[in-house]
Amino acid sequence: MKSKRHSAILKLIASENIETQEDLASLLSEQGYKVTQATVSRDIKELRLIKVQTGEGRYKYATVERAESDLQDRFISMFSSCVISISSSGNLIVIKTMPGSASVAAEAIDSMRWNEIAGSIAGDNTIFVAIKDGRSVADVARKFQKMMQ
Repeated sequence: MKSKRHSAILKLIASENIETQEDLASLLSEQGYKVTQATVSRDIKELRLIKVQTGEGRYKYATVERAESDLQDRFISMFSSCVISISSSGNLIVIKTMPGSASVAAEAIDSMRWNEIAGSIAGDNTIFVAIKDGRSVADVARKFQKMMQ
């Protein structure tokens, strides 16, 4: 019964903006699950649900994976809006940004957690991205180019 309830919770939070444990308990009751607030609270902890901000400025439950995906989409958008050029030298990729934007673009890069990247460092308008294997530089540069589209 618990796994079915967990499945129902995941479906509900994917399709509705559920703001409180009480709202979730009510929706589960409508689906035939007899739950208390304590049960819902335990389910939220077991499913590792978190609250994320909606576009309207309110908060709703979401899975960590969904929240990370939304954040990554925002970082990609910020990256594409501030990067001016991408070039490479040796095992480094050099990314030029609009003034004051390099740290934002570097945060986007770091959030990707690409295995090919050893690390990045950002100045005001330039980012150096160190690639672990020099043979991967062109592939990583192409990935950055795709992020800009």
